[in-house]
Amino acid sequence: MTEVAAMTDVPPPAPDAPKKIGMLEQPWVEKYRPTLLSEVVGNEETTSRLQAIAEDGNLPNLIVSGPPGTGKTTSVKALALALLGSKTKVGVLELNASDSRGIDVVRNKIKSFAQNKVTLPESRHKIVILDEADSMTTAAQQALRRTMEVYSSTTRFALACNLSGKIIEPIQSRAAILRFTRLSDSQVLSRLKTVCTSESVSYTSDGLEAIIFTAEGDMRNALNNLQATHSGFNHVNQANVFKVCDQPHPETVKSIIKACQGGKTKEAVAGMRSLYGTGYSCSDIIATIFKVTKTQQIPEPMKLKFLREIGFSHVKIAEGNATLLQLLGLLGKMCEVGREMGEKEDAMVVE
Repeated sequence: MTEVAAMTDVPPPAPDAPKKIGMLEQPWVEKYRPTLLSEVVGNEETTSRLQAIAEDGNLPNLIVSGPPGTGKTTSVKALALALLGSKTKVGVLELNASDSRGIDVVRNKIKSFAQNKVTLPESRHKIVILDEADSMTTAAQQALRRTMEVYSSTTRFALACNLSGKIIEPIQSRAAILRFTRLSDSQVLSRLKTVCTSESVSYTSDGLEAIIFTAEGDMRNALNNLQATHSGFNHVNQANVFKVCDQPHPETVKSIIKACQGGKTKEAVAGMRSLYGTGYSCSDIIATIFKVTKTQQIPEPMKLKFLREIGFSHVKIAEGNATLLQLLGLLGKMCEVGREMGEKEDAMVVE
């Protein structure tokens, strides 16, 4: 570990430190959920557009799309709070994937909310927030299209979804589409450190790196993993994080990739058999191989060829061919690439 990294480590508590037992703790995802648009982490360009809408006061129908855990719903709720203030409770209807959202709900619940007379600040609209809108049935979306038109003078709709393509075209044409992207490692890290300071969590820098690695730009996942590791072990380090998250260990995968770089097929196969024997699924293993290869210090031409082969194997595994043979076949191709690139380098040195 580097000297700088070591300085950021927070030591574990004393062995005799009393543990809190029997206390119900609020999930940190909810405890540290931003309530203002200025507090939302990442996607600055999108949040600045929402901030402009809040200042202007004229909210259009919105479709907010992007990967999970990037702040879509939080941003929409913060926008509703900025627009309606103390009237948020009476002026906002929120429905998510756990609610029944078939055609009857659109015709009855949403329609009756749109028809209700509510006292709001001047030139403000009631807001219907539909989370996970891409899981709504096509019939419900068709019914929603008409409701959006009829009650446009009093009600605005904000639809949060992972894939905007699953929203029918007529609704897409009636709404402004805002796209969220995965958060960067530095953005997740800064938020994790803030939470660790607030909660007096002891951690090591490699522990936070492991959480960022497993979260893949998903802030919700990162905070849940941090809280789970802290609750289970009272100290956040790399070993404890991977016990909680239970993903293939990156160091094990790194050693397999290093063997492939050198064209050492037997060594790579032995490492893969051992990893597969611990019970991880093929999809977990291939996803970790991809993540590690992407960040590994490998010559660019070799890395591109590795990623190409990993992509082909990932498709086959996703289609149902999830067997050890697929993974071993991938290693065979990667070792072949490693040997070819190594021979080319040797030939260039000789010349």
